[in-house]
Amino acid sequence: MRGRLIFPFLAELFRLDTAAMAAVDPDGPGPLEGGYDPDFKEPVVVDQDDDGIGERVRQEHPPVRVPCQVDTKSFEELRMFASGNAPRSRIDLVFHFKDLERMGLVDGDTGDALLRPGDRLGALYDKAGALVQEVRTPPGLYVTEARPIGFGLNMAHPHRNLLLVAFEDRQPAAGRSA
Repeated sequence: MRGRLIFPFLAELFRLDTAAMAAVDPDGPGPLEGGYDPDFKEPVVVDQDDDGIGERVRQEHPPVRVPCQVDTKSFEELRMFASGNAPRSRIDLVFHFKDLERMGLVDGDTGDALLRPGDRLGALYDKAGALVQEVRTPPGLYVTEARPIGFGLNMAHPHRNLLLVAFEDRQPAAGRSA
């Protein structure tokens, strides 16, 4: 017995495709050799249209809809700065490992969930597929933490069962976010 989700919704997830980004040369003859920075573990920012503002070189896997429980910590909370409002949002989603395993979102060799920092939440849907909440991008909501939180209810055959994934907005910067 591995338990189940309570009041499930469907999360539309856009996983960051680091392999595809590493293979792209975003600045042509420039110094960059790929679109993914292995040191900072995020897409590089390149001024591709010579307007003085860097654009993220981001490539994503096709979206997947994964059953989840939703816990909204804050959504577009007002934060005023001298330059205007920079709302803060955080949504925690709880996924069941049996759903992740069924959808191929668990690494078979390591057992790690394939939901990782940098992945993006696109929207939430009800079980029938009707849109409940779309996430505007930019600013977007991105994975900042993904950790197992439950290791099953059956002592005779223990299994891990839950994965908590925190999605937060990215702080505004000088460049365009995406």
